[in-house]
Amino acid sequence: MEITEGQTAPAFDMATADAGRISSAAFGGRPYVLYFYPKADTPGCTSEGQDFSALADDFAAAGVPVIGVSRDPVKKLDRFRAKYDLRVVLASDEPGDVTEAFGVWVEKSLYGRTYMGVERATFLIDGAGVVRRAWRKVRVKGHAAEVLATVQAL
Repeated sequence: MEITEGQTAPAFDMATADAGRISSAAFGGRPYVLYFYPKADTPGCTSEGQDFSALADDFAAAGVPVIGVSRDPVKKLDRFRAKYDLRVVLASDEPGDVTEAFGVWVEKSLYGRTYMGVERATFLIDGAGVVRRAWRKVRVKGHAAEVLATVQAL
């Protein structure tokens, strides 16, 4: 099922890089950004992580944490975060429950071959747990800045 603007965001609890955990309950009435990316340490996902990291102070000043979510194991996220000095929380949805709940586990195709994978998508969730903005089929260039502008307009 695809999550759309105006719907309540699915609850989540995931392991993170640096041996932590993150859950929707931890935000206690504060807005946050969840961005889903296909695979750590690939060119597009690296650029997206670097773009969000470059704006981390601006997101923090707005009081809105940013969490990147992939199906990669935590050890891979630890290496990814350290290699590129990423400053956003990276969460592991290895079992796939969160990507499925948000409707971003989709059929993709490449060179005529179809397979299941994570759609690059971003969600801005308000303090009441409602999706205020959903970006689907995200193009990396300029995306983090667009999300920040939306956050600052809240």
